[in-house]
Amino acid sequence: MMMLKSAAIAVAALGAAAAFTVPATAVDATPDSAGGRYMFNNTADGVVRLDTQSGQVSLCSQKGVSWVCEAAPEDRAVLENEIARLRTENAVLKKEILARGLPLPPGAMPEPSTAQSSTSQNSITVPLPSDADIDRMTAFANRVWNSFKDMVGRAQQQIFNKS
Repeated sequence: MMMLKSAAIAVAALGAAAAFTVPATAVDATPDSAGGRYMFNNTADGVVRLDTQSGQVSLCSQKGVSWVCEAAPEDRAVLENEIARLRTENAVLKKEILARGLPLPPGAMPEPSTAQSSTSQNSITVPLPSDADIDRMTAFANRVWNSFKDMVGRAQQQIFNKS
């Protein structure tokens, strides 16, 4: 029993010693970012971590005896402006490629013209029926009307025959 307590105390002491030495070596060592999910850059406040899969940026720093990574705040307006700038640049490049008679890369769709895009956003286009569609509808309405007249005529005969 006494030996078990001694072993537990020794393990706890080793764990505590390791906990105090790991942060010191983590500050001095540059993390391996080659081919991994994360890229790291040392800063005065700690380490900036970029998640290469999601694009999330975090600032990692030592807080007490452990390291904490906090997500860096995003400026959504800056991101939206950059997206709009890249879309405009992409449209200009596509027009230049098409103007030179070259095909667009696979998967790239030509930009809609400004006349089409403004009218398609402001109005609704309803396709008109063809002559055949109108003829079928007229024939159907005619059959319905004749059936209605026949039904009314039979109802009148039944009423007159009963009296």
